Amino acid sequence: MKRVHINITVTDLDRSVGFYTTLFGTGPTVLKQDYAKWMLEDPRLNLSISTRCGSPGVDHLGIQTESADELDTLAGRLKAAGERHVDQADANCCYARGDKTWVFDPEGVAWETFHTTGAITHYGEDLGPETGAPAVLA
Repeated sequence: MKRVHINITVTDLDRSVGFYTTLFGTGPTVLKQDYAKWMLEDPRLNLSISTRCGSPGVDHLGIQTESADELDTLAGRLKAAGERHVDQADANCCYARGDKTWVFDPEGVAWETFHTTGAITHYGEDLGPETGAPAVLA
């Protein structure tokens, strides 16, 4: 089963953590000094907020898969549709390690499809939209 992912850049992490904790009725599952993440079942959502990415607001959207096979299926759909993409194996991002594929939708919205394989102790910056991978696609 897949989970929708939304990454939002914030200017005041504590204030935003308070807001989203109230909205979802539960605190974050991961909380660092520059990052917070909620892994919710209802709605099935992976919401992350961070002070580390570009301008405040929605940074990118995504779909998190539970397996490498699901990721391969999603990447295959993008390839079949003729969308240009960037595949990343063993990427380090947002205190996690995993495989992913980046793509822009027709309106220029960055989408990340990914399968998380483990945790890391540092923020880890992959080739996401804030560091250039989707720009390679444009």
